[in-house]
Amino acid sequence: MRKQGQRHGDVREALLDAAIACFTTKGIAATSLREIATQAHVTPALLHYYYGDKAQLVEALVQDRMLPAFAVVRERVAAAGDDVADTVAAFVCGLTEAMKRHPWWPQLWVREVLCEGGALRDLLLTRIAPELARTIAGRFAAAQARGELNPDLDPRLLMTSLVGLTLLPAAGAPIWRALFEADDLGLDDVRRHAIALLDRGLELKPSAK
Repeated sequence: MRKQGQRHGDVREALLDAAIACFTTKGIAATSLREIATQAHVTPALLHYYYGDKAQLVEALVQDRMLPAFAVVRERVAAAGDDVADTVAAFVCGLTEAMKRHPWWPQLWVREVLCEGGALRDLLLTRIAPELARTIAGRFAAAQARGELNPDLDPRLLMTSLVGLTLLPAAGAPIWRALFEADDLGLDDVRRHAIALLDRGLELKPSAK
């Protein structure tokens, strides 16, 4: 139950935290409101009072947590200008910063966006990815036309490479840390590795210069 004197905003945030914990562990479709209420140590009635049904709770998660988290990436990329290296660094660093602030993001992204039937895939296709993906791919294509980018690369697939070198290693951290006994590696290592790998791969071949 809500403690006396506890602010409504604090309760809403705590309920969202509980929902995220359940969604990342079990998935949105398989999680009931009762399970979220149990996670938050409140009654289902209180959860219903603040968020109504699960659809409203998921929308609140998108509006209050996911879109603000992604805004960090969008703002970095917007400020980077047309330089390819700056754009790559802006995306990778922005995404790393967002994942540090919101450690749940990689797991939820893989489960609910990348996996078939994920409840948040529409979010990617309609509200997050289109503008940013076109911006980044457009910068890559323009650099390629200027002769500044490896001509063997596909500007569209470079966008997927950025995601594959950042979100996926973060989501799979428990696996590769166990596989390589690499508890010393963290998000900053992922960031440095991705930027170094992309900087070398984006360069023109010596014979083409």
